[in-house]
Amino acid sequence: MNDLLKKGFLLGLGAAVSGREKLQKKLDELVANDELTAKQAKEMLRQFVEKGEAKTAEWTDQQNNQKNKMIDDLGIATKQELKELELRIQRLENAHLDNGD
Repeated sequence: MNDLLKKGFLLGLGAAVSGREKLQKKLDELVANDELTAKQAKEMLRQFVEKGEAKTAEWTDQQNNQKNKMIDDLGIATKQELKELELRIQRLENAHLDNGD
């Protein structure tokens, strides 16, 4: 399932890059035809990139949420949970040694 999400993300990223290139080309044409100023074109491209970055962050959050839900549904221990158990075991072993047993 993770591979499917990764492929979807990469497909979206490819579309965004392609979209940016097409937008840049169209903006250059509009500037050349005096339909937009260079400043306006730059601002439009900046907004496009910002929206793309926001969408990427949203997709990443959704992927992480889905991954965490799957881990929880399957009952798989996380690295953090395993680390906490290791620390607990170490404390119990230390307490056992301190009691002279």
